[in-house]
Amino acid sequence: MPPTNAASLYQGTKINTASPAELTLMLYDGAIKFCNIAMAGLEKSDYEKASTYIIKVQNIITEFRSTLDFKYPTAKDFDLIYEYIMNLLVQANIKKDMEILDTALGQIRNMRDLWKEIMRKNNLYVK
Repeated sequence: MPPTNAASLYQGTKINTASPAELTLMLYDGAIKFCNIAMAGLEKSDYEKASTYIIKVQNIITEFRSTLDFKYPTAKDFDLIYEYIMNLLVQANIKKDMEILDTALGQIRNMRDLWKEIMRKNNLYVK
């Protein structure tokens, strides 16, 4: 089996066996990865690549917002942060602005770190 097929198989198994908390963490990590790829695109003036990956991050943020459970008071806080991140992403994409995208990336990292802490405190972290 070629390495790429083995890697794909492993990744698929990892996703299929992950808990909801772990899937959320994977989505945060994916958003961070896509932001970094978009930033590399901006650095090289490859605006199509940057836009493609910013949109991927927007899709992840949209998914996070759509799964918020507003019976919990913190959902409003998360939604406000996600809305802020989404606005940053839109502005970064329109203006092709590295600094705005970097601010969005910092916010996503903060949210990922918060999520890791929530997982740790609730014994949801497998690793």
